[in-house]
Amino acid sequence: MSRFFSSDYSSLVPYTPGEQPQIQNLIKLNTNESPFPPSPKAQAYAKAAAENVQLYSDPTARPLHAAIAKTIGVSPDEVLATNGSDEILNFAFMAFCDKMHPAAFADLTYGFYPVFAQLNDIPYTEIPLAEDFTIRKSDYLGIGKTIFIANPNAPTGILLPKKDVEEIIASNPDNVVVVDEAYVDFGGESCVDLIHKYENLLVTQTYSKSRSMAGARLGFGVGCAALITDLNTIKYSTNPYNINAMTMAAGIGAMEDEAYTRENCETIIKNRTWTMKEMQKLGFYVTDSKTNFLFAKHNRISGLDIYTKLRAKNILVRHLSPERIRDFNRITIGSMEQMQALICALGEIVREAEA
Repeated sequence: MSRFFSSDYSSLVPYTPGEQPQIQNLIKLNTNESPFPPSPKAQAYAKAAAENVQLYSDPTARPLHAAIAKTIGVSPDEVLATNGSDEILNFAFMAFCDKMHPAAFADLTYGFYPVFAQLNDIPYTEIPLAEDFTIRKSDYLGIGKTIFIANPNAPTGILLPKKDVEEIIASNPDNVVVVDEAYVDFGGESCVDLIHKYENLLVTQTYSKSRSMAGARLGFGVGCAALITDLNTIKYSTNPYNINAMTMAAGIGAMEDEAYTRENCETIIKNRTWTMKEMQKLGFYVTDSKTNFLFAKHNRISGLDIYTKLRAKNILVRHLSPERIRDFNRITIGSMEQMQALICALGEIVREAEA
């Protein structure tokens, strides 16, 4: 840290992204990326857009907003596309939180929430998950804070029923409730349709998971037009050209090829079910994930040992260090070939531990 660094940020603990090693023949199951390439239409649109990158991208993103709105069943003025869903989440902290409107979110959830709160000098409360890692609806009813709920949650993978989410929204009418649906396409039930019922609801989604565009950095928020206007104020005050032209074009192509996305999601769900059953046979406890990853621990082998031994076999998963979940690993669902290799490696690790 230099002597020039502002004291306002000297105690900031930054988010730690998943490791991105450049290792040949690595089975990479640590950052919840899709094993499938982007839609062919998305690739073609991005390639065409590359011919004109000497020009600024469209700051209004109107064609992209129209494509998203058509696919999810809202109006274009109820959508704001951003540089990944991280950006829309940060915008929400900036727009809807302050000293009078503190933030609240689970203690075990997306690691960027406390970072955004600290970065924007927003007081926040971390609400403990239940012993089974579920979100207790009662902990959020009428708390009078800006609420952030990852649903399904990460890293646990567990879904909070839509009816429970709606009760939380309805019980906090004077505060915005942000429902982060990064993983909703893998078995969750979206709350997007509720934006027409509740003016205090903002739903965020991403192209990184189900639409195979993690490297493109594209996400979006959905809410009533007034909320989107608020968020646009933040956008145009920070980075009007927040989405590059190729990503914007690819985003339109992906939305026009929804059948491709649905087919890939179905395959990942099928692979997830198979992998979960095989891991349970090996003595793992696995949460009921509705995401493109599994959250698992073994009944006799530590999470760190499993992570280390898998890495030695060129399989990379995500080990998490908080005390409560230190024996768990988060494992991305990849292709069936990757999952078979994982189970084979885990079988060897378990047999060695039992020998």
